[in-house]
Amino acid sequence: MVTAEMRAETLRRLRAGTGRLATAALKSLDAEYPWFRELPARERSWVGGVAQAGINSFVAYFADPQAGHRGTYEMFSAAPPELTRSISLQHTVSIVRTYVAIVESHSDEFAAPGAEALLRESILRYSREIAFSAAEVYARAAESRGAWDARLEALVVDALVRGEVDDDLPSRAAALGWKTGPTVVVVGRTDGPLGEVQSAELRRSIRRAAPGALVGIHGEDLVVIARSDSRGDAVTESLLSSFGPGPVVVGPPAVTLVEVARSTRAAINGAAAAPAWALAPRPVGADDLLPERVLVGDAAAADRLIAVAYDPIAAAGGSLRETVATFLDCGRSLELASRTMFVHANTVRYRLKKVAELTGWDVLSTRDAHVLETAFALGRLRDANSHRL
Repeated sequence: MVTAEMRAETLRRLRAGTGRLATAALKSLDAEYPWFRELPARERSWVGGVAQAGINSFVAYFADPQAGHRGTYEMFSAAPPELTRSISLQHTVSIVRTYVAIVESHSDEFAAPGAEALLRESILRYSREIAFSAAEVYARAAESRGAWDARLEALVVDALVRGEVDDDLPSRAAALGWKTGPTVVVVGRTDGPLGEVQSAELRRSIRRAAPGALVGIHGEDLVVIARSDSRGDAVTESLLSSFGPGPVVVGPPAVTLVEVARSTRAAINGAAAAPAWALAPRPVGADDLLPERVLVGDAAAADRLIAVAYDPIAAAGGSLRETVATFLDCGRSLELASRTMFVHANTVRYRLKKVAELTGWDVLSTRDAHVLETAFALGRLRDANSHRL
C-alpha cells in the first residue's frame, strides 16, 4: 500500500528532476523524428516549451489528480497558436508519447521505494487526458482557422468580383495560399438555394477538382477562381459538374491579380448576358459573348469588341470596311451587296474571306456576322462621336 509519505517523496523527486526529464525528451525527439530535426529554431523552441510544460503539468497532475484536466491545457499555452500550423496533430501525439515514455523509463529512479506502480499508473492516466486535450486544441484551432479563412476568402472573391485590386489584396490572397500564375475563372449558378452544409460540401467538391481554388457563393451565383498550371479547358471541364443548370461562362486567361479581376468581371457579365444567345455552348467563353455583354451595359466588352472586330478591318484600308458594312446593311446578301457596290459577287466573297483571315470572324457565318454587325455599329458610333468632338 502506498502511504502519504511515499507519494510526497515521489512528488519531491519529480519536481527536482523536471529539467532532466525535459532535456531527455528533447534529445529523444531529435534522435527519433526527422521532422523535428528539420524544424526552424523558433518552432523547435516552441516544442521545447511544450515538452517542459508537459513535464510540469504531469508533476502538477501527480500532486492533485483532480486538477489534471485543467493542467493538461497549460502545456499547450506554452506555445503560440501558430504551432498548430507548423506541427500536425500526429506530430503532437508523437511529442506526448515521447515525454510520457521518458517519464515512464525513469519511473524507478523518481518513484519512492514501493510507489513505482503508482507512478506508472499516473503516467498512463495522464497520457490519456493529454491525448484528449491535444485533439480538442487542434479541433478548436482548425475551427477558428476555418472561420477566419472563410471570411478572408469572401473578402478576396468579393474584391475580384467588383474589380477592386488594392494594395492589401495580394497579401490577403497569399494568406489563403494563393500564388500568382495561370488562372481560370468560371461563373455559373448553383443547383438551387444552398444551406450551410450544402455550401460546405460544394466547396470541398470544387477543391477536389481544383485544389486551392477560391470559391464565392452569392445566393445562387457561383464563382470559381482556380489557379492551375494545367490546360484551362481541362480545369473547366473538371468543374462543370459543380454547377447547376444554365450557362457556365469562362473568363479570359489571367495571371496577375489585376488580370484575374478583369477576367472575373468579364465572366460575371457574361453569365448575365448569356441567356440572350440561345445556342450558346456550355461552357462558353466570356469573349464569345461580347455582343450580348454590350447589351447588358458592359463598357469593357464594347471597347474590346471594337478593338478586335472593327479596328483591324478599318486599319486594313482598301475596301474591306466598306464591303463588310454594305454586306451587313444588305441583309447579308452577296448579290445585293455586289449590285450596290457595282462589283462582281465573287469580288465581295473574296473580300469577306480576307476579313475572316484578318479577324477570325467569318461574316458568312450567322453568329460571326452578328458579332461583326454589333462591332461595326459600335465602331461607327464611336467614329461619328469623335468627329463631332
